Amino acid sequence: MAQDSAIVGWLRLARRPGRAAALTGLLVVQVICVSFFLIDVVADLLGWAGLLDEIGHHYFELAIVLALILSTAATVVDMRRLRARQLRMEAQLRVASGAFMELLEEHFDAWVLTRAERDVALLSIKGLSIAEIAEVRRTKEGTVKAQCNAIYSKAGVTGRQQLLSLFIEELMADGVGRARVPA
Repeated sequence: MAQDSAIVGWLRLARRPGRAAALTGLLVVQVICVSFFLIDVVADLLGWAGLLDEIGHHYFELAIVLALILSTAATVVDMRRLRARQLRMEAQLRVASGAFMELLEEHFDAWVLTRAERDVALLSIKGLSIAEIAEVRRTKEGTVKAQCNAIYSKAGVTGRQQLLSLFIEELMADGVGRARVPA
């Protein structure tokens, strides 16, 4: 029972704001344990009996095994917590990505962009150069430049940077999923 409360205490410690200090402490405990067992094995191999008397030696080994059990349990809890956090962050990223695409589509609809202009605008926002967009779309660079100018005119911006910043500012100001559609 006392051992269970000690484990619960260590596990709670690993979830608190001072978690880094607790994990560092666990790492130190693990290094001490490894060092002890390494010295113990070397002493046994070299026949150096008497480094610790037998009773003290067994109690020390028991304490080290308990420390290893506690640190292993805390590591498992921390790994589960980190995995859950990773899954939450991946879900949030999927939501943000979907919200950004919805925002793009809403603006493209409001600006009455043609299908070709939508493609060019999306590739431009993704960071492709005029030449790269022309290559991807299998068209001439002059056509892409004309489409970019039409997009910028409809969006009320002067270039690619302003077009991209328009979306970034809106996402930052209104929050993901609550973006405004231009009039």
